[in-house]
Amino acid sequence: MKKNILITISLVFSCFLASAQNPIIKHIFTADPAPIIYRDTVFLFTSHDTASVSATNYKMPDWHVFSSTDLVNWKDYGAALSPKTFSWATGDAYAAQCIERDGKFYWFVSTFHKKDGRSNGGAAIGVAVSDHPTGPYKDAIGKALIINEMTIDLKHAWDDIDPTVMIDDDGQAYMFWGNGSCRWVKLKKNMIELDGEINIITPKNYIEGPWVYKRKDLYYLLYASKGTKPEMIEYCTAKSITGPWTYQGIIQENVPNSFTTHPGVLDYKGKSYFFYHNGSLPTGGSYRRSICIDEMFYNADGTIQKIIQTTGGVAVK
Repeated sequence: MKKNILITISLVFSCFLASAQNPIIKHIFTADPAPIIYRDTVFLFTSHDTASVSATNYKMPDWHVFSSTDLVNWKDYGAALSPKTFSWATGDAYAAQCIERDGKFYWFVSTFHKKDGRSNGGAAIGVAVSDHPTGPYKDAIGKALIINEMTIDLKHAWDDIDPTVMIDDDGQAYMFWGNGSCRWVKLKKNMIELDGEINIITPKNYIEGPWVYKRKDLYYLLYASKGTKPEMIEYCTAKSITGPWTYQGIIQENVPNSFTTHPGVLDYKGKSYFFYHNGSLPTGGSYRRSICIDEMFYNADGTIQKIIQTTGGVAVK
């Protein structure tokens, strides 16, 4: 009898785990998901929240890398990079994205710049490089790729954050970023130099956290929006990466228990997935966030259907 009860409890517990996959990482607080595929494996690059339960601001000491072949079971490779990797950097490890080119992995990160002979401080974007997605990583150029003095359309010091990078079909790489306004620039093939002037666009309700990608013949620019408080995810599409961009609307409503949200998109094994973060873990919140995944669907014209946020995530079939 006792054995049967234990089996029943075990089955119920297993079903509970299977039906409550989201958030996908539960042993630490993670945010700002940036997934890529390399050799049939998904590598997920994340921020890491370590603020206390009562904190009123972020504490983000490093960036982590996770991997999975089913989007359900994840291996944590630990803190693969931190602002301490960059001699010019100081402060927290904000949103970042890694991309592979010619067998090397370029991790574009946002943090803050020390006051020195090159910059008077403020948010900055750096690039780390490695031969493998899990590292080890080193500063690719020994200085920041973007400093606050390069972008003068806005006066606040945290406007150069949240880089997203894509390589177009013709091999040209682009980086988008920014808080308050969205900037974009071409990158040289070496991925560590700008290739032309910085451009500014103003998508409707844009605030931060852009994610740019191409699907079929459409370019997509997703971003966290300021249309409401807390943030939602809205998006634009274009026939060219340089625009003009057409506003398409809201695809993700407010997330539980977090002021911010942050998009990441991935096609894997024939399905599309939407990565984001919320504050739904026990003791979680706006400064103790956790990454989730839900399936993503497109309409026939390429527009994106509303994301349905679930606790089951992609584990429930």
